[in-house]
Parts: sequence; C-alpha cells; structure tokens
Amino acid sequence: WAAVAALGSLVISAMVAVFTHSILFVQIGGAIAAALIILRFFVAGLKKPLPHRAQNNHQHTIWWRWSRVVQHHPWRALTVSVVGLGLLAMPMFSLRLGFSDMGNAPEDTSVRKAYDLISEGFGPGFNGPLYIAVGGETAADPQAMQQFAQVIAKTDGVAAAFPAPMPSKEVGLVIAYPKTSPQDEATSDLVHNLRSDIIPATNVYAKVGGFTASGIDFSDYLSKRLPWLIGSVLIVSFFLLMAVFRSILVPLKAVLMNLLSVGAAYGVIVAVFQWGWMADVFGVGKPGPVEAWAPMFLFAIVFGLSMDYEVFLLSRMKEEYNRTGDNFTAVADGVAATARVITAAALIMVCVFAAFVLAPDRQLKLFGMGMAVAVFLDATVVRMLLVPATMELLGDRNWWIPKWLDRVLPKIDVEGSHHTPTHPIP
Repeated sequence: WAAVAALGSLVISAMVAVFTHSILFVQIGGAIAAALIILRFFVAGLKKPLPHRAQNNHQHTIWWRWSRVVQHHPWRALTVSVVGLGLLAMPMFSLRLGFSDMGNAPEDTSVRKAYDLISEGFGPGFNGPLYIAVGGETAADPQAMQQFAQVIAKTDGVAAAFPAPMPSKEVGLVIAYPKTSPQDEATSDLVHNLRSDIIPATNVYAKVGGFTASGIDFSDYLSKRLPWLIGSVLIVSFFLLMAVFRSILVPLKAVLMNLLSVGAAYGVIVAVFQWGWMADVFGVGKPGPVEAWAPMFLFAIVFGLSMDYEVFLLSRMKEEYNRTGDNFTAVADGVAATARVITAAALIMVCVFAAFVLAPDRQLKLFGMGMAVAVFLDATVVRMLLVPATMELLGDRNWWIPKWLDRVLPKIDVEGSHHTPTHPIP
C-alpha cells in the first residue's frame, strides 16, 4: 500500500506542477512519498500487500460474459463495428496535407489578429508570398527581370509580382503574391503551374521557393510515400503474425482491423481540423489542411500499439485453443484474460493523449486527438467487438495453415513454452 500511495503522490504532484508552473508541488509530493516509504518500516498496516485476484478464474468476470454475448451474435457485432468505423473513416478520403500557420491560431491571439489584418488590407496571399530565384543572364538585366515579373503577375492566381532589389547581379529575385491564402488548394495549384508551364515557357532559369512552396513540396513528398510506408508495414506485420500464430486468416484480420482503427482516427482529424466540425469546442481555430507529418506519425505509433494489444490477445486465445481444441471457449477465455490489462493500458494512453488536446498549439491538439481516438477505438470496438465476432464466425479455420507453409515458416514461440528451464532459477 505504501509503495502505491508514494508513486501516486509523485504522479499527482508532478501533474499539478505542470499546470500551475510551481516546483513547490513537486517538493510536497516528494516529501509525502518519502514519508510513506519510511513509515512502512514502522507501521504494520502499510506493509500489507494489495489484494490479488486469481488469474485463471475468468468465467465469472464481466469480460467473459461480454465475449459470450458477442459470440452468440457475431454478425450483429461485426456489422455494427464495421459500419461505425467505416463512417468515422469516410472523411479520410478527402485528406489534404499541408502546414498550419498563424491563420489557424485562435481568434483572440495577437498573431491571428495581425494575420487577419494583413489578409483584409492586402489580400490573403500576402501572408505567404512565393519567392522566385532567377539566375543566368536575366538576373543581370533589370529590363529582363521586369518583363519576367510581368509574365508572373499575369498568371492566373497571382495578385501581384515584382522584382526585388538584390546586391548581386548574379542572382535575381521576383516576389509573387497569390490571390489565395497559403493553405488554399489553389495556391498549391499555382506553384505547380508556375513550375511546369509558366516559367519553362519564358526560357528563364528560375526556381520557385519560400516557406509556402517548401511546405507544398514537403506535403507532396510525404503524400507520395505514405502509401509505401503503410503497405510495407502491413506486409511485414502480416508475415510476422503468420509465423507467430501459424495461421493465414488471423494475421490477415489483424492487419485489416488495425487499419480500420487508424482510418477512423484519420477521419476524425480530417473532420475536426480540415472541415472544421466542432472546431470551436476543441479550440482548433480556422480549419486548414492536416499537418503533413501527422498521418505518418499517427500510423506508425498507433499501428505499433494496436499490434501490441493484438498479439497479447491472440496469443492468449491461441494458448487456450491449443490446450482445449475448442475455439468458442478459447475466444471467450482469451478476451476475459486480457481485457483488464488492455483496458487499463488503453485508458492510460487515452488520458495522456487527450491531455494534448487541451494544449493551445494546433499541432499538439491534432496529434493528441488522433492518438486518443485511435487507441480508444482499438481497445473498445476492435478488441471487444470485432476480434471475438470474427474469431467466432471463422471457428477452427482461424488456425488453419497449409502444411507446406507451416514447414517453411520459422518457429516463433511468444510464450516461451519451448524453452522451459531444466534447473531452478536462483
């Protein structure tokens, strides 16, 4: 009891200190923790261990009964889960990557007010100008630079463009102001149009740069490589799970269900941050594109956590199935044996990530909301509905694998049953 109370006091004091910006609470928590640890040597009641429940008596738990209910109505559970996750994931198909700027800050902040004043006074494009670096003979000829700037200014989507004075004649600079904001999709189209059509037609050696163009380039780069990342992770995970569980359907279901929870998280962040649904509730500010780095980070972290829960749950089911040969009982016992741990771990993660939503920074909000939604859905809808429903529907076919494939795959024993020690461990 003393150890648990000491750890609790440290955690609580640290969290209070973060929100109050005072080290005094950490000192108080440390003093309480130290006092509890010292008192346990003198007070008998503090030495009493926490009550321990038997680990094998799962058939009287609510999780075992819940699994039975799902297994008796597998099609209903499967339909509700897939439809619900599918609806949440639908906004994902309109995902647009980009970067936030001061225009996404809350309306009461000074940076947002300055951003809006510039947009109202000069136009939205003045918050994200395009810098066109010019080289060659054109850079040394002021008249040629002026003609090049006029061509840029006449381009659809450009509000104004003019050459900027430069100390060197070897490099010229034309500043172009789009008619649309830096986050507008039309601005991305303008950058691509300048690079592919307008500038090559002038026979001038010029490159489009600046923060706005760099953000567009980075977003395009990640957009092209995100499918490769997702595909490679899914393939590697499938073969690893196949080797662990000696099955084809179990790893296939695992990667598909984990993909559903990730897709639902993508859909939620698109709806809130890109479409602006409930933006005022979460303090998101003006809607805009999803941060370019977010989908890749979210997928990598969420898929790792989801697969961790999946292996933990399926290994328990596999152990029970090998022991009893009864798929129905193995599924119920597996859910009941792991549900408390998975739920507790997921609850901790959800609370941690949900705290990020309270931060004023938009990027932290996006990351925290995406992670919290994904972990919550994975631990509830996927683990408590989809997994037992699909395992029940497929029955013994869950654990089927061709004999030739079983011989080829490496033997991976996650439970360590093949390495029982031959002598007592000191």
